Amino acid sequence: MTSFEEAETEETVTCLHMTFYHPCQDDKMMFRCLDFCKREQVRADEMAKFGRDSNVCHYNLMDTRVSRVQFSLQFYRKLNSSEFCFEIKNMSKKTKLIVDQTELGYLNKIDLPWKCIICFGDYQILAEVQEGESVDYFETHLHLAEAPILQERCLPSLQPIPENGIALLSFPSQGKSPIEIDENES
Repeated sequence: MTSFEEAETEETVTCLHMTFYHPCQDDKMMFRCLDFCKREQVRADEMAKFGRDSNVCHYNLMDTRVSRVQFSLQFYRKLNSSEFCFEIKNMSKKTKLIVDQTELGYLNKIDLPWKCIICFGDYQILAEVQEGESVDYFETHLHLAEAPILQERCLPSLQPIPENGIALLSFPSQGKSPIEIDENES
């Protein structure tokens, strides 16, 4: 046997990719303590904490409007399953945490969807989970967004204007769903 054949099987690692955005990041440098260059290993039995207290949180946000511990992420395996997940918990008494459309108050927690947007204050974080097999640790890979992750939803979409300069306006049904009518009804 060759050393290649005798080598241990390489195990894939679950990686949590997190892309951070704040409208004032260029001026206030609130992400200066985050390492955007490399993947970082976190032991499976540790909680990943995000906030401004560097004694408690491994991921520091340098902003006085951020709680000492803003939120935490716990890596776990579902019962009777080989699937690994993350649980997100709001640790802030003052600020609600929004995960996609779910609002979390203080100490509320939910399973982190495989791809979601986490918001609090003016912060926007795109979280994406890349599955792995390792039970001993997971990795985080942080990214910095140059543009907002969430776009304003109230802005009308820009429709192209035809060459003749006449734009056809269409009015949305304002959230009404289609109604099914029997063809024999009037």
